[in-house]
Amino acid sequence: MGDEKRELPPIPDRLPVTVVDAHTHLDACGAETAADVAAMVDRAERAGVARVVTVADDLAAARWAAEASTWDSRVFAAVAIHPTRTKEFGVAEQSEVERLARGERVVAVGETGLDYYWDYSPHDAQQAAFRWHIDLAKRLGKALMIHDRDAHEDVLRILDEEGAPETVVFHCFSGDEHIARRCIDKGYILSFAGTVTFKNARGLHEAARIVPCGQFLAETDAPFLTPHPYRGRPNEPYCTAYTVRYLAQLRGEAVHEVAEAVRTTAERAYQLPA
Repeated sequence: MGDEKRELPPIPDRLPVTVVDAHTHLDACGAETAADVAAMVDRAERAGVARVVTVADDLAAARWAAEASTWDSRVFAAVAIHPTRTKEFGVAEQSEVERLARGERVVAVGETGLDYYWDYSPHDAQQAAFRWHIDLAKRLGKALMIHDRDAHEDVLRILDEEGAPETVVFHCFSGDEHIARRCIDKGYILSFAGTVTFKNARGLHEAARIVPCGQFLAETDAPFLTPHPYRGRPNEPYCTAYTVRYLAQLRGEAVHEVAEAVRTTAERAYQLPA
């Protein structure tokens, strides 16, 4: 059993319509070189996950993600400083994030937001950094990719106070039906990770059922949050296919319909070529 837990899940059957993994961390999955990235995305493509957005959470990861997005036409990037790393976020860090965010293949400012679960960064520092990233996304005309953990009310309040960018994506959406409705009313996009497949995630199940077509994405957040029935094993972008199929089951829709919705919403949100 111990060896099995360290193994990647099997690659599922290919989806009938290709999709985008809207949020993954290729470097944390073990990719270092262009060959590593290509192999990982090759596996994803076998499952019908044709493109991925690899996401940064600190400056080193941001530099790597921006560079990795130039190695393979199927890879795009998002850059920001994760809220848990905003204790020291000054002019130098801001200048570097902005420089990287201007990259042609960087499609989002993220992940940014608030995390009240961990205590690595004071709430006031997180909120100041979040406001700065909101402004950057608006200035660059790129999607804002939000990390929201145990901070729903403050995230929504700050978006209202600052004025949200045209495109806001709640990565690994973690709210219930009530929070989902508030986000939907604002036109925000909810991105569902493997957590939506967990049997005890009843609030997420309800949120996934009510979100309209055009306002939801699928993601892995790999190497974390591997979908059921492989929870606890390592995760990779190809596992998006498991989540897409589960979303179709939850919503009572055909897999090809949900996959098409996921792909077209990702193309619009991240300004990807069709």
